[in-house]
Amino acid sequence: MDIGSSPDSETHQINYRVTGASSGTVFSEGSVKEQDRLLPIAIVGRIMKQILPPNAKISKEAKETMQECVSEFISFVTGEASDKCHKEKRKTLNGDDICWALGSLGFDDYCEPMKRFLQKYRESEGDRAAPGGHNKATASSDARDDIGNQAQMQSHGSFF
Repeated sequence: MDIGSSPDSETHQINYRVTGASSGTVFSEGSVKEQDRLLPIAIVGRIMKQILPPNAKISKEAKETMQECVSEFISFVTGEASDKCHKEKRKTLNGDDICWALGSLGFDDYCEPMKRFLQKYRESEGDRAAPGGHNKATASSDARDDIGNQAQMQSHGSFF
């Protein structure tokens, strides 16, 4: 995976193929607009606020910095997972590939919480498909809490 800025800094070259889950958009060997490459800033701000005291304020600069970082992190992990899929001659990247990529890139502390999330998500998908299944949101929320707790523990120590 290689992401490099173009001269106008509004587009970036992406040298791997990723299919967007929500839009079905395929980016491959081409330019992507900045707004399509980054997570929406409102979502980034909401996530940041969850860990802060209720009266805390977040500057626009802080949100934009975090937006750039998390978007780059997602691209970094996805690129590693994509390379694995390419070597295995698979076209579909799945949650297990993301967990593998996290470990491969040295984010071992996040592997287990992500595996638990993935397991709970898959269980909730199976339960949802069955008649009288339970609420998928509850299982996903519990798993996200596990990941969030791991992130909080990391913020008190060194991240890397």
